[in-house]
Amino acid sequence: MPRSFNFGALTFKGIHVKDPRVVARVVLGILLLANLVAAIIAFKPFGGSAEDLMRQEQSLRRQLQDAQVRLTHSKALVDKVQRARNEGDQFLSKYVTDRRTTFSTIEAELIQAAKDSGIKRRDQSIVLDPIEGSDTLSMMTITAGFEGTYASLTKFVNILDKSQRFLIIENMVAAPQQGGQILSITLKLDAFVKEAPGSTI
Repeated sequence: MPRSFNFGALTFKGIHVKDPRVVARVVLGILLLANLVAAIIAFKPFGGSAEDLMRQEQSLRRQLQDAQVRLTHSKALVDKVQRARNEGDQFLSKYVTDRRTTFSTIEAELIQAAKDSGIKRRDQSIVLDPIEGSDTLSMMTITAGFEGTYASLTKFVNILDKSQRFLIIENMVAAPQQGGQILSITLKLDAFVKEAPGSTI
């Protein structure tokens, strides 16, 4: 059988409450607090007023537009980087020789250019140096001596300029010999060489 509620038996923090008026005041205070909470919810919603919500929506729309603009710029940048990478790879495959065939290829090209221009080859030296910051490219420097007329030298330089290899004439010294018609030529050429990743020079 359920017990009847006894106001006289209430205790609050160890204090026995005998006066029902105190209990009624506590109950009324709780009800008043509940009414205040309900009024806050009814008249001032937590999401803010309609104007606040409109301002928030406009701000979010601006943020979305800004994000879309940044995304468009990022996509354009990625496209440019990819295009530059593809063009760089095409350039390397077209103008830079592989190390396994570099010496014979450039040597054969110099021999043919000298033969076509009528210039006489003398001694030459080749040095291969790694390019700082690259694991796959090296710089080959060729220092070669030639003898010939000014016309043959001009033709020789023109042939090298039209080479399918990316040859750079770093330095050229031409001095006339005793006869005056024949030039003694020292030519310094640079060429790029592709290295296999992880290979040693």
